[in-house]
Amino acid sequence: MLGALSLKWKWRERREAVGLSTDRPNLIFGGDVHVVWEKFCRYFDVEPRIVPLAEGKYTIGPEDVEPHLDENTIGVVAVLGTTFTGHKDDVVGIDALLRDVREKRDLDIPIHVDRASGAFVWPFLYPDSAWDFRLEQVRSINVSGHKYGLVYPGIGWLIFRQESDLSKDLVFYENYLGKTDATFTLNFSTGASMVLAQYYNFVRLGRQGYTYVMKMMQENARVLADNLRNSGRFEVIGSDLEQLPLVAFRLAEKHSYDESDIAWQLSAERGWMVPAYTLPPNAERVKIMRALVKETLSREHIDRLSQDITEACRTLDDKGAAHDAERARVKRGTGY
Repeated sequence: MLGALSLKWKWRERREAVGLSTDRPNLIFGGDVHVVWEKFCRYFDVEPRIVPLAEGKYTIGPEDVEPHLDENTIGVVAVLGTTFTGHKDDVVGIDALLRDVREKRDLDIPIHVDRASGAFVWPFLYPDSAWDFRLEQVRSINVSGHKYGLVYPGIGWLIFRQESDLSKDLVFYENYLGKTDATFTLNFSTGASMVLAQYYNFVRLGRQGYTYVMKMMQENARVLADNLRNSGRFEVIGSDLEQLPLVAFRLAEKHSYDESDIAWQLSAERGWMVPAYTLPPNAERVKIMRALVKETLSREHIDRLSQDITEACRTLDDKGAAHDAERARVKRGTGY
């Protein structure tokens, strides 16, 4: 929200400087974003221009963004590691589009990268993948330590390309406790424990340690994906792409049950929380399951989860067969 708020105020500064209206700002993002982006638009009076998804296409690129651009666009949000499938938007393509728009239409439209989940994944698993300040139009990035930063909730960052990308009017200066401090926040007093925990991880693990942890999680995710694919029951979504250490999958064929039934079996009878959900418009007909692989999910856990998913499906197969047999018996008894 702070990053988007700065996008809005910087856009307003540019418009006011040339005497143009500032009453209809809009923000472009895909249906693959976290709900916080829709919250921002509602709370801060910005028109959301949401690019819908489609079956088989669960991220956005320049061809999706271009039709929505105009002089009132405060920025484009690109996601690095979506909540739904763990993939990234085409930040490189969107950057190229916006550089072209800047040159041909004299519209300087920035990119904000929501890398809340991917901040501690891409630099270690895909170091050559450009999505950050190597791209000209990327002006701000938000990061969450409580996802793959290996810290409990309560810490995150907003990083600007340069000081001028932060609207100065959003910064307050307090003469407090004997010195003047700059403050730029939406929250108030919070504990420092997660700052200390994150600092410890930085010092204890370093780049080498984080790389090891991320690769371990990625390998476990690949094993789980292979197990699901080899079972013949499931389609794994986009496992050959750059992705968070997670496995998004769905049933490969129609059954008497669906992904929600499997999720219930895993939760109620086997103690796993593997959510099942439909994707955002216009891909709402697609229901998937998602297994998030974290540091604490060992190879033994992966093998056990794979086995439990198989047993959950067998249980549902048996229930379906019993239900079909009962329906056939009832039909015979009523003369059908």
